[in-house]
Amino acid sequence: MKLKIKSGDTVKVITGEHKGSEGVVKSVDSQKNKAIVEGVNMVRKHQKPSATNPQGGIIDKEAPIHISNLSLLTSKGETTRVKMEVRDGKKVRVSKKSNEVI
Repeated sequence: MKLKIKSGDTVKVITGEHKGSEGVVKSVDSQKNKAIVEGVNMVRKHQKPSATNPQGGIIDKEAPIHISNLSLLTSKGETTRVKMEVRDGKKVRVSKKSNEVI
C-alpha cells in the first residue's frame, strides 16, 4: 500500500493517547504502516552500559505510531487528506481541503 505521509512532513495526531500533538515525521516504516514523529509517543528505555554509552541508564525516545492515527497538516496548520495528481508532468501530493501542493 502506498503511504501518503513521508519523512519531513508536519503531522497531527488525531486519535489515541497523544491526540492533538503535532510534530515532524522523522521516519516511516511502510512494511508496518508506522511512523516516528518528533516529540510524540515518548517512551522510557532502560539501557545497559556499553562502549557507546558507558553510563547506561534510562533514556527517553520516540516510539512508532500507526499511520492511521496521523493527519497531514497544510501550510496554514489545518488537517487535511491527500490525493495524488499529475501537475506539469510530475506526480505530486495535493491537499484535498485547500487544493495546494504539499
